[in-house]
Amino acid sequence: MTGTTTLMWFARHELTLAWRDWAQMMSGGRTTRERAVTVGALMFVAALHWLAYAMLVKHLNPEVLASKQTLVIVTATLLLTWSMMLSQAIEQVTRAFYARSDLDLILSSPASSQHVFAVRIGSIALAGAMMTSLLAAPFINMAAYLDGPRWLASYGVIAALSMMATGLAVIGAIALFKSFGPKRTRLIAQIIAAVVGASLLIGLQIAAIMLYGNLSRFSVLKSSAVVNAAPSASSMFWLPANAVLGDALAVLVLTIAGAAFLAAVVAHYAGQFGTHAVAAAGVSEHSDAKGGAARPFRKLTTKQALRAKEWTLLRRDPWLASQTLMQILYLVPPALLLWRDMGADTQVHVILAPVLVMAFGQLAGGLAWLAISGEDAPDLVATAPLQRRALVRAKIESVLMAIAAVAAPLAAGLAIVSIGGAIATALGIAAAAASAVAIQMWFRVVATRSQFRRRQTASRTSTFAEAFSSIFWAGATGFAAAGSLFAIPFAVLALITLGIAWMISPRA
Repeated sequence: MTGTTTLMWFARHELTLAWRDWAQMMSGGRTTRERAVTVGALMFVAALHWLAYAMLVKHLNPEVLASKQTLVIVTATLLLTWSMMLSQAIEQVTRAFYARSDLDLILSSPASSQHVFAVRIGSIALAGAMMTSLLAAPFINMAAYLDGPRWLASYGVIAALSMMATGLAVIGAIALFKSFGPKRTRLIAQIIAAVVGASLLIGLQIAAIMLYGNLSRFSVLKSSAVVNAAPSASSMFWLPANAVLGDALAVLVLTIAGAAFLAAVVAHYAGQFGTHAVAAAGVSEHSDAKGGAARPFRKLTTKQALRAKEWTLLRRDPWLASQTLMQILYLVPPALLLWRDMGADTQVHVILAPVLVMAFGQLAGGLAWLAISGEDAPDLVATAPLQRRALVRAKIESVLMAIAAVAAPLAAGLAIVSIGGAIATALGIAAAAASAVAIQMWFRVVATRSQFRRRQTASRTSTFAEAFSSIFWAGATGFAAAGSLFAIPFAVLALITLGIAWMISPRA
């Protein structure tokens, strides 16, 4: 084979594997579920397009689009999108060193390993572009429908941003490997990914809180101070924004720049991937605890020992550390808003209640999967002289107690502003956390903790059920904190979501 033929063969191979992984994650290998999920996904996409139409129909007019304020908002949106792309790319590139088990076969084959890793780097850029395009598609398509096909240029901008993010992620990952070695790189990279993905949005929210007393980033972006301080409308600074708005030359420049940057990174670093991947493969997924003075033995009851074991494993998980950090970072703006308005005559509890419920609901889902399904030695645990019910109960208790420990200070601070709001928030957090744990129980599968990023290999249904459950509980909590009866239908929707999840969950 020629080099080009080999490269194309590997590209087709990676696309085939990616398609199989996607189909497996969406349906769990069940044809009937694949059809049901496809129909449900199409209905969901149609609903998103309708929502996008309703949001855009009043704002897509020549006067608004020609303003400098529009350039500011579009540029900020692109920066937020790119920061999330970069966060995902850092995680994906780092995981490429650890996740695949075919390194021996690849490196011993007559094919060029540089071609293999070049394709894998390209696939990361492609996956990032496709994921962002899927999320943005309703708004791009409806903008094109309402204001002309020029808005379709946004897909080219997304591709360019993904290539730039992937190239920068590769440079960062290689630098971390060289600086800290394979043992520490994974945790450091995941923490960096969490901070990168959350920092810009959190920064805008903090600025909005300090200046305007709310969580809306648009309060900052639309302010006269920001608009006046921004460069003139003819500046090259607005090249990405102009590309989104349909400037063909700007799209071409941005796409060429992104492709050239990624190509240069691949040409320079693809050959180094094999060495670093082999080094990463030799590192244990779960390193032994650092040596030190032996701790005195403590006599614990069975329940205490089981809970202590789960908390220890939760603390040691590197991916969970980064995700927990991200959740904590997202709680900083609500906590700041609460502190800023402490004691004031305000409805801050109405704003914070749904935010806290969503955050803790998602965090509980991650912890629940890790404790319930992510057991490294399920056979060993199953042979312990304990009832299975006791083991599961200990896992659930460890998750709920961890959630309660983090949520209690925020609920206590909220009580100073509004006791009723604090009670509603506490109940909402408890309901969302319990629902997430229940969903993970119904869809639990045997998987090692090292596969935490593939928690949906059994079914994507659990992910969507968990997300919608948190959303509905958050809505119910927000209306309850405001004293509105609209909390009832949202609570009913949350219960219906749980009922549907239980009915379609796999039966042991």
